[in-house]
Amino acid sequence: MQEYPPEWLPPPSDTDVDLHLSRWREYEDIITDSLWLLGARDRSGPHTAEYWGNFIPQIPNQIVRRFTTRGDTVLDLFSGLGTTLIECRRLGRHSLGVELNPAVAARSLELVALAEDPFRVRSDVCVGDSTSSETTRVVRQTLERHGDGYADCVLLHPPYHDIIRFSEDPRDLSNAASHQEFLRRFRDVVRNARGLLRSGRHLALVIGDRYGGGEWVPLGFECMQVCREEGLRLKAINVKDIQGNERGKGKNTNIWRYRALKQGLYIFRHEYVMLFRKEG
Repeated sequence: MQEYPPEWLPPPSDTDVDLHLSRWREYEDIITDSLWLLGARDRSGPHTAEYWGNFIPQIPNQIVRRFTTRGDTVLDLFSGLGTTLIECRRLGRHSLGVELNPAVAARSLELVALAEDPFRVRSDVCVGDSTSSETTRVVRQTLERHGDGYADCVLLHPPYHDIIRFSEDPRDLSNAASHQEFLRRFRDVVRNARGLLRSGRHLALVIGDRYGGGEWVPLGFECMQVCREEGLRLKAINVKDIQGNERGKGKNTNIWRYRALKQGLYIFRHEYVMLFRKEG
């Protein structure tokens, strides 16, 4: 865990990073429809696509701007190379990421440190397993050092089971021995996330489906149901286009177009951004 000074200076008076309903007509780039056509990855600043399967920065940008305000704390339990943390730094939100791979966590801290930080916020990364109670304890302690122990928004972008193998670590969800084992361990993550989320605030799940045994496996909707069963209220199912992140998802267009025609399947060109709310 990298430590940052506990003090936080009030941000400048600029209001562009917060959403004010009195100015709602000005926010043309804030998405309110369920179809998200985000286009190519935002490569501004230190954002990078060097890590397999990392989601595009436009997703946390939309979630953070819509459901948090300056000074709030955002928790990402699959933080990877720090995409969410970089956006939070730009937008004046404190952030805490959890990453299983120590090398990836270290690289994420390097990238986050390069991001613009006009509001002098905290950006921490914890190396740990988001399914474990021990990691949850460390996260809680970190949140308590800088506040009351709760996050104001949680983002989850887990592996889509075994579509991409992220590591050899048996704790990695991409190494789950079966579909049911993946869902069981994902439930542990959701349970931990719900406990860390402040009542009345939102959790965003970014997830896709997969093929297995010759059929379409609705992984996204099964994960959605896990969240609902763990007491989170579903607020939205948004469908997002996939562009430029071909490994394990869109694959090679020509080869997969042939396979689609031959086998009677459809190529994955979408994933879901699902929004949940923790009731009081």
